[in-house]
Amino acid sequence: MNIFKIKINFEEASKPSVELPIAEGESVLDVCLDNGIELQHNCGGVCGCSTCQVYVNRGMDNIEEISDKEEDFIDRAVNPRINSRLGCQCVIIDGDIEVTLPDQNQFLGH
Repeated sequence: MNIFKIKINFEEASKPSVELPIAEGESVLDVCLDNGIELQHNCGGVCGCSTCQVYVNRGMDNIEEISDKEEDFIDRAVNPRINSRLGCQCVIIDGDIEVTLPDQNQFLGH
């Protein structure tokens, strides 16, 4: 199994970026949860909501292709962008990735 790097940036200015290992077949959501990084996932990480949205800054070719179902949920996300993906669906297939996590405070109480 190949191990790559993920760089995680945060919209909140008070949080510094972190670089962590990410294994082939692992998702961005998995790495966040395993490392105590807050990333909402109301559906439990099964592509059933849009709360784990992330922005992929680099490495879009290193993750699985977007599905129609995922695209539908991204359309409902808060502030979707052209590089939006769901963290639970950003599964590494080959190479490093860099993402930005939206401000998680917008989900407090959800």
